[in-house]
Amino acid sequence: MKPKVYIETTVISYLTGRASRDIIVAGHQQITQEWWINSNDRFTLVASELVVQEAKAGDKDAAKKRLKILDQITLFEISIEALELAKKLVESKAVPKRAMEDALHIAISATNGIEYLLTWNCKHIANATRRVQIEQICRKAKLGVPIICTPEELLEDKDVE
Repeated sequence: MKPKVYIETTVISYLTGRASRDIIVAGHQQITQEWWINSNDRFTLVASELVVQEAKAGDKDAAKKRLKILDQITLFEISIEALELAKKLVESKAVPKRAMEDALHIAISATNGIEYLLTWNCKHIANATRRVQIEQICRKAKLGVPIICTPEELLEDKDVE
């Protein structure tokens, strides 16, 4: 059975967005596209209703592209258990109060036993200084902890035989 990867909204946005003039963002977009091409062979891709809600925002044409990608992915609902865990993540200050949606992405991943949470949100989600506290809260709730990473960290190493 292939490991599951929860695709957070920033990954979908980088995958479908117009090429950025910002060199760092453009690099992230290219890495995301490379990862996406090879991901179905190695992983089961999942997202949530929250990702769909976030993907609908903004420019209508861009939103259509994001939603088209999400049509191919299994979606998890936002459960009571996920809402409770997200609240704990915020109350403990593992995730700032203003970033409740980010806490919810983490919580949905943890409550559904998803192995990886893939994101380009390095401020509130894939943040080394927050990761220890996020893991502690999940473990205290007797849940597994998804490996929080960027597409770059989850690229296949083609040199390994």
